[in-house]
Amino acid sequence: MTDVVLKLSARDLVHADLASCGWAGSDHHLAGVARQLERARIGEVDYLAVCPATNIPVAKGGIDYQVKDGAGTLWQLAVHPALQSCGIGTFLVEAAELRIRNRGLRRAELAVEESNPRARALYERLGYVAYDRRPDSWDEQAADGSLRRYETICTLMRKELA
Repeated sequence: MTDVVLKLSARDLVHADLASCGWAGSDHHLAGVARQLERARIGEVDYLAVCPATNIPVAKGGIDYQVKDGAGTLWQLAVHPALQSCGIGTFLVEAAELRIRNRGLRRAELAVEESNPRARALYERLGYVAYDRRPDSWDEQAADGSLRRYETICTLMRKELA
């Protein structure tokens, strides 16, 4: 077995990246991400891409500064399925936390689906603590292009940033 080491960097996600982010979700999801990039332009959110030397995103995620006063709320975090459990999610969360601290904020928050114990374990390992739970829902695109309402229960987690 050979270990492969990738040098990763985090940068702002841009519209041109969306064509190579099909692994992150449907066309409907990526259209929503494109709308969030307009919010990034005016400073309401940061939307990050994690890239190896090819500069093609292998992970992405947003930080919304409008959800809670004094906090950055992480959302829409995704790592390419073939590259999960390689440390890329940790790199993404740490890059997001740095953006939050650089804004002078000292708390990061997120919601994780209760049906996603692997993600919750990652967040707990990174110091996030559960404090509540709530229902959530969004439109999801089926293979035939139709939309349906997806409903779930999320655990709310937060971390005080040093």
